Amino acid sequence: MTAPIALPTTDPRIRAEVAGRVGTLVIDNPARRNALAYGMWLAIPAAIDALVAHPDVRVIVVRGAGELAFVSGADISEFDTLRKDSKSAQAYEISNARAFAAVRDAGKPTIAMIRGFCLGGGMGLAVACDLRIGADDAVFGIPAARLGVGYPPDCMRDVVNAVGPQRAKELFFTARRLTGTEAACLGFLIKAVPVAELEAETATLAATIADNAPLTIRAAKAAIDACVGDPAAADWARVTALAEACFDSDDFAEGRTAFLSKRAPVFKGE
Repeated sequence: MTAPIALPTTDPRIRAEVAGRVGTLVIDNPARRNALAYGMWLAIPAAIDALVAHPDVRVIVVRGAGELAFVSGADISEFDTLRKDSKSAQAYEISNARAFAAVRDAGKPTIAMIRGFCLGGGMGLAVACDLRIGADDAVFGIPAARLGVGYPPDCMRDVVNAVGPQRAKELFFTARRLTGTEAACLGFLIKAVPVAELEAETATLAATIADNAPLTIRAAKAAIDACVGDPAAADWARVTALAEACFDSDDFAEGRTAFLSKRAPVFKGE
């Protein structure tokens, strides 16, 4: 098995790696259960952009390092200085919003692989991903009401899209925690699997996506995101153009030929 290729990032606790057609964003702060410090938030957009720009990458997996957490939230030890009031919190909130937007708007499909704690900002990062798969004993929660903090509107929209408005209100109002099994029942996860199977299930899902037509996936992602996002902000002309481009592509010809030949297609994203 070929070792992953590491891409440069601005914070060593945010790692970007490429192995074959799969890119991986790793949140690597296990001493603090992968809590996101300010510098880590700042590093996420460029790391995602680097993975999207890599010519070999067709799908991006977002995960936490180690066995204890996906992301346990923002690093609360910084709040007394970086988030002590509305003025000082503004830059911090912008860094959060930009990190979530980088994942949400990534030009390639994203999968959150969730083990252990997925709390607060970790939930924000997870709901920004296109797909989420988790261990059945993972722990999910949004403790904002216990900390007295507010959430960026775009992140709030992601939560509502993931679980619906009533369940989103319950999660925020009560700050209660969910198991992976319950999160799957609510539709937050596409599935919850035993911890021992999580890596293999995620790898299979990523490989399946990577095998399919990249232009079709790009067009589908853009259209679905436009439907569930802010209609006033949607670029419907771009959505239409991406769908139409599929029919002029070499991949469409390859898909037809492979189907008639009863073989697996080999798509190039062209």
